[in-house]
Amino acid sequence: MLRWPTAWITGASQGIGRALSLELARQGYRVFASARDSEDLRQLAALSPNIRLLPLDVSDAEAVAQAVATIEQHGDAIDLAILNAGIYRPVPGGLAEPDVFRRHMEINYLGVVHCVCALAPSMLARRQGQIAIMGSVAGYRGLPKAAAYGPSKAALINLAETLRLEFAGSGLDLRLISPGFVATRLTAQNDFQMPFLLSPEKAARRILRGLESRRFEIGFPWLFVAWMKLLRLLPYRLYLALAGRLVRP
Repeated sequence: MLRWPTAWITGASQGIGRALSLELARQGYRVFASARDSEDLRQLAALSPNIRLLPLDVSDAEAVAQAVATIEQHGDAIDLAILNAGIYRPVPGGLAEPDVFRRHMEINYLGVVHCVCALAPSMLARRQGQIAIMGSVAGYRGLPKAAAYGPSKAALINLAETLRLEFAGSGLDLRLISPGFVATRLTAQNDFQMPFLLSPEKAARRILRGLESRRFEIGFPWLFVAWMKLLRLLPYRLYLALAGRLVRP
């Protein structure tokens, strides 16, 4: 019997979300794929009969609640939700319009909050279900050009840690995914060399293997994650000196 008969993936039209949707569908899961771009979703659904489209902007709390209700009205209890929707815009020099920072928090952070609030009541009532939050190693510490993106991911790390404690023993399995650099349309904006760059397909396989384990955090590639976690332990004097050299044009 499949562990997750029904999965919901946000940010499914591109990158990691697309790769996750295709891999789960290949394994026989019913996949509800959500994203803002309806045309990209149609192209995705054309690749597998197991993928069902659910266009959605996660920054709209009412739309998120309706999307979850729509899935459940079809008789599909959501067993696995991977909350992957996100945006990224480099901010060189830390300067950008306030709306850039606001939009990152609305989609990357509040988009996840909206989904968790819509999903959790049913999962808690059933005492079953898994929610995976897509964080990033960029949330571990402040990084050059990540003034808008990094804080949104740092907020997600804190949220995931808190919810893991709150949901302990409830049957709702809360996980945190912390990838390094993955070759996507978003990271293509970077003008620096990205260490340990992975394809979306490899990232998806690592995520699904991690979800089958008992680990709270699914971080990869391990060497890059270990390096970033080491930076978290350094005093500011050493960290700021090293971080300035971490990302080079």
